[in-house]
Amino acid sequence: MSSFKSTVERIRALEAERKNLLLEIEELKKMADAKAKALESEITMLRDEVKSLRLLLSGEDIDVDSGKKKK
Repeated sequence: MSSFKSTVERIRALEAERKNLLLEIEELKKMADAKAKALESEITMLRDEVKSLRLLLSGEDIDVDSGKKKK
């Protein structure tokens, strides 16, 4: 009978650990998603900065509405 009790206890402990691991996985997924969004935002800002610096260094203005260069 003690073998049965220990098996039941082991099952309960494993189920509890499984639950905790699933919660941790969900939290890590949320963290990964937040980091990806932050990186996307940073990349967009860096692209804008590169575009601005290229314009500044080229000495040309770009008409934002039409996308055509002005001289």
